[in-house]
Amino acid sequence: GNGDGAVCFSNYGIGSINCYNVSFSIPHLFNKHTYFGVVMLITYLLAVFASLVNILFIVFDKQLHKPMYLLICNLAVVDVLYTTSTTPTMIGVLLAGVNTISYVECLIQMCAFLLGTIMELFALTVMAFDRLIAIICPFHYESYLTNTCTLVIIYILWIVAGAFVVSMLATVVPLPHCSSRLKYTFCDFAAVIRTTCADPDKYFNQGAIIAFTVLVSTFIFICLSYSGILFFVKLSSKKEKKKMGSTLVSHLICVICFYCPIFVTGILTRFGVVLTLEERHGLLIGTILGPSLVNPFVYCLRTKEIKSKIFKIFKKVGTAG
Repeated sequence: GNGDGAVCFSNYGIGSINCYNVSFSIPHLFNKHTYFGVVMLITYLLAVFASLVNILFIVFDKQLHKPMYLLICNLAVVDVLYTTSTTPTMIGVLLAGVNTISYVECLIQMCAFLLGTIMELFALTVMAFDRLIAIICPFHYESYLTNTCTLVIIYILWIVAGAFVVSMLATVVPLPHCSSRLKYTFCDFAAVIRTTCADPDKYFNQGAIIAFTVLVSTFIFICLSYSGILFFVKLSSKKEKKKMGSTLVSHLICVICFYCPIFVTGILTRFGVVLTLEERHGLLIGTILGPSLVNPFVYCLRTKEIKSKIFKIFKKVGTAG
């Protein structure tokens, strides 16, 4: 039915049923669905706007064509993909009662969300590597990490992330569909698997192994980068320490914002704390919207060149007005 926040998937003859009635199962959110929808809409628009501002500044300002800014630009692109893969669907359900989505759209959403998630991890990891090189080898930094080298690394990461997504898609597509109910707020891998006739545990394990590998390896790499940086900072002068600190704080805020909700969910689940669907959805929405909103503002406000550009624009607008 439409009234209980169910989503009907019109399945164009793929699988064994013509329509999934996919339940969003967020009763508490639906009691105040307009309120949640408006908050999510405002957060989403702010996040996308801030990311686009970052992208445009970096693309159109030749002075910002440096490895660090190319990586900030890449993170902004990833943020837009990551939040846009899911948030409009949730806003549509909460505000407009749009609760139909085709099977193909569902698969596209699953792929976009997976690609966004993996690329968030990769983008933050390569930024830690960039800071490590910049701090440990300041004099050779520009010869080690050229713009070309940075772009090649970014392209390779997108290809690797794409390969992960294709493998997950290849797992899902051949499976026949039985169930007509989804317990999730949008189409992610687990949600789509639950609609199939297959034993979900086998596929969840496969998904969990990939997720765990990517999550832990990127986190360990970031921790090792920070260890290297901290060891080096100990040997530096006070002035250098202050300069290093400011470049690291931005990155650290973004890392904490992204990894914290994921680890909290994982740890609670491991320790047998049973989260209600609403709590799980709350954490999930936080994981998606939080970083996408925080990242661009952190880099807008903590990066001298971008901040000064914004102030110049405001001054111009102020004097014109």
